Amino acid sequence: MPDALLGMELPELHGALARVAGQDQPKYRARQLYSALYRQKIGDVREAAVLPADLRAGLGDLALGLPEIDHVYNSIDGTRRYLLKLADGRTVETVLMPETGRDTVCISSQVGCPVDCRFCMTALMGLERSLTAGEIIGQVLLVARDNHLSIESGNFNIVMMGMGEPLLNLTNVLKATRILCDPEGVGLSEKRITLSTSGIIPKIAELGQAEVRPKLAISLNASTEEQRREIMPITRKYHLRDLLDACRAYPLRNWEKLTFEYVLLGGVNDSDADARRVARMLGQLKAKVNLIALNPGPGIPFVTPAPERVASFQEIVKRALPCFVRKPRGLDIYAACGQLKRNEPLVALG
Repeated sequence: MPDALLGMELPELHGALARVAGQDQPKYRARQLYSALYRQKIGDVREAAVLPADLRAGLGDLALGLPEIDHVYNSIDGTRRYLLKLADGRTVETVLMPETGRDTVCISSQVGCPVDCRFCMTALMGLERSLTAGEIIGQVLLVARDNHLSIESGNFNIVMMGMGEPLLNLTNVLKATRILCDPEGVGLSEKRITLSTSGIIPKIAELGQAEVRPKLAISLNASTEEQRREIMPITRKYHLRDLLDACRAYPLRNWEKLTFEYVLLGGVNDSDADARRVARMLGQLKAKVNLIALNPGPGIPFVTPAPERVASFQEIVKRALPCFVRKPRGLDIYAACGQLKRNEPLVALG
């Protein structure tokens, strides 16, 4: 019995068809199934109307690999947080952030996370396991189906900023990206997918060599080595200086900028001096900075800075490079950046 169909590329689908329906299956059947899975977003193999009825019947018992919706939390700002159940019973979270003119889906790459960032609620879970390519793609397809969204519209974006460290699951992340960006697959542009990392230096270089890859975002969050070690212990292994060297060496495409994300922790990394150091550190890079005022949650020993502190920080940094303040989404349902930990929402919503 073959594995779940979602996450298979064309040669794998051809092999799966041959095992189940016989070696005499023409190769174009795999292309038809590939299109049904990723372009038509079928919810069951029996829905692949392009295939002959007898073949569909023979394939009917194959696992498609779509996650199941365990629960949906709806925010007052329109954000939807999905708790999704995987085939082994584990759960993972995915967030839809609709806006006028575009939709963004924040997806997970692991169940939990092994990177112990002190300001992130997901880190409190630890790592349960990495997701397969099919489980990564399945989040996108399920949310698109459930909300009647057109992925091919040019207004659909994916951010790999949910549970997990994507670069520690790079093989599956890249395989999922190839299918997501294949014109015969899901059909997204690479410009529409962003991967966020805490700074796994060897994997940054490996990502840069991939022919099809997401845009790169670096979770910076500190202006000195010592400060970053305190709030991101992974810095003890991958030093800030070496991380910046990896960013300078990263092979940006001609349309691409690096993104640096900076979570502002009140009284910790949000001073004007911190802002000046960040501006000097990043000013010569082809990059932009996204500031995120801490999204609070239980078990997080930091506070959100005052709006005027955020504004002052932004004003200093943007003298050197573009700097934006990311608007929090879904705070009332624990759907904002750094809050994904299977929590019940702050208030009861329909």
